[in-house]
Amino acid sequence: MSKLLKPIKLGNLEIKNRIVMPPMCTYMAKESGKVRSFHRYHYVSRAIGGVGFIIVEATAVEERGRISNFDLGLWDDNQIKSHTKLTKDIHKFGAKVALQLAHSGRKCECVNCKSVAPSPIRFSQSYNKPKELSLKEIANVRENFLKAAKRAVLAGYDMVEIHAAHGYLLHEFLSPLTNERKDEYGSSFENRVRLLCEIMDDFSKSDISFGVRISADEWENGGFGIEDSKNLAKILESLGAKYIHVSAGGNHPKPALMPDIEPLYQANYAKEIKSVVNVPVIAVGLITTIDEGEKLLNEKYCDMVAYGRELLRNPNLALYAQAKSSSSDDIFSAYKRAF
Repeated sequence: MSKLLKPIKLGNLEIKNRIVMPPMCTYMAKESGKVRSFHRYHYVSRAIGGVGFIIVEATAVEERGRISNFDLGLWDDNQIKSHTKLTKDIHKFGAKVALQLAHSGRKCECVNCKSVAPSPIRFSQSYNKPKELSLKEIANVRENFLKAAKRAVLAGYDMVEIHAAHGYLLHEFLSPLTNERKDEYGSSFENRVRLLCEIMDDFSKSDISFGVRISADEWENGGFGIEDSKNLAKILESLGAKYIHVSAGGNHPKPALMPDIEPLYQANYAKEIKSVVNVPVIAVGLITTIDEGEKLLNEKYCDMVAYGRELLRNPNLALYAQAKSSSSDDIFSAYKRAF
């Protein structure tokens, strides 16, 4: 049997295959942050296409935590209902679904929003200078993550994903290049990972199942690199993360150490993380074919494969994998004549 099509468990949650739709911002929400018809068609089409695990795009835990004015949000109870419709429709077609909870930090581009960060360092000259978060405000961010996660559970999500990658707020705290604080949230590795650890601890105590997305290397001299990420990964596992989703970059507009972008260019990061943890690891990074996914799984780079842009181009990628392996299920049989 195709390794890509084998079931896998994330904690107690069984996923029917190893194909993941990673979170990709669509910027199609209204300023209310609510799920629209577009989102339901967008995600449900991938569920019909056989994807096992769908991670819904970055969803803000507070209004000033949006990347743009058109991001999804779950900072208010009145947003729960629209998310509930989405999860119900996805579940109808056999996929499991997580929600990525995020705070944009200094990369907020919302009109009339003042960005915040661990330290007042711009992302680039086209962004405003962020306000440094006070200890009270950090406590509020922590509380907002927990409240949003509880809303996600009420909305029917199977899990949540904590976004600690790509230069957004939690990643900014991790990096010594964007976190110049001298208090308990800065300077040492232990202090820089503190907020992420506190959020995970809150989730575990509230019995909320979660995974974490990290940038394994920020591609900059003196930055948060792969050895830091391996140390972090062990902490994530110890604090209850059910999976680790391994990406890279995003904390600097033109990183000095960025590798050439080519197929599987981030896969080695996943393999490095997998070498130090026992929880499932998701690989990303210009993975476009079924054979590439099988290679990554068979050669133990990862446990699940995230197809981002390829699933935007081809919602039925999983059906092609089933056809190639002569597999079938109820959803596939509806399209069998096409393969």
